[in-house]
Amino acid sequence: MAREVAGRPPEETLSLWKREQALLKGRVVDRDTEAWQRDPAFSGLRRVGGVDVSFVKGDSVSACASLVVLSYPELEVLYEDCRMVSLTAPYVSGFLAFREVPFLVDAVRRLREKEPHLMPQVLLVDGNGVLHHRGFGVACHLGILTDLPCIGVAKKLLQVDGLENNALHKEKIRLLQAGGDTFPLMGGSGAILGMALKSHDHSTKPLYVSVGHKMSLEAAVRLTRGCCRFRIPEPVRQVGGPPGVWPACTTCSSVLPSGWPEWILLVPSGCGVRRPHWRESCSRLCPCGREVMPPGEAPRSPFPANPGWVEAKDTVFAWSSGPG
Repeated sequence: MAREVAGRPPEETLSLWKREQALLKGRVVDRDTEAWQRDPAFSGLRRVGGVDVSFVKGDSVSACASLVVLSYPELEVLYEDCRMVSLTAPYVSGFLAFREVPFLVDAVRRLREKEPHLMPQVLLVDGNGVLHHRGFGVACHLGILTDLPCIGVAKKLLQVDGLENNALHKEKIRLLQAGGDTFPLMGGSGAILGMALKSHDHSTKPLYVSVGHKMSLEAAVRLTRGCCRFRIPEPVRQVGGPPGVWPACTTCSSVLPSGWPEWILLVPSGCGVRRPHWRESCSRLCPCGREVMPPGEAPRSPFPANPGWVEAKDTVFAWSSGPG
């Protein structure tokens, strides 16, 4: 998820970036390359990944580069990697990959080295693929550098090649009736750059799905839909939102007040920690029934301390940014 910052690289740098995009674009494969992609039920697909770079609120340099791997079709988390990084390249529209992709490539490399059996068979990227100013978005860039099938999944329409979020586009969205309904995104050049997908029956905003690498648009749309429990596909939703300054309880995912980074959450020993989802507010007593308190304070009623409760310091915070 990009954040615009002050500063712009010199024109020589932009020219180099354009040349690199043009060179790598020639290696993009926009057809199905794996047997599971051609199967109506995606038989043989066992692991799907999601990646994102999200930002600390009020900080245009510090970010969290995240990779999550889920089982398919269960969509249960198998692996997570989130590293705080310092971004060195400014945000320039059309060149997001040069700002973010190096950190995502590093995350994939760490997984490949540490737990190769959990490598995803496809990555869903919070961004665009061939739906891009020069036909080579972040999902294409990441796919080429990792040699993994990649899908671009964007929440907003990138208005390129004559595509506009105008009255006609809004009318097409209105005509999407049920989850799984789509319409093509045809540019002024006549090329179909992606598909607008109503990903959930109750969603009023479509997703914009485009080919990243080593996958057809038809399969990319089907898989994106198959990964949706809500509007946002789970690999993208689970990879998390911007860190901001609001830590979240990793048991119930309630967002805790800022300014208390040393707070401890008491959880039952053996309690599983899962990825965050949004809760609108949180008091010192989390909605999930876990007591949150400053270090040194004793648990308060109705949850007295007992041997079955353990301090989970340094492991209890995840990040949440609000509804997806």
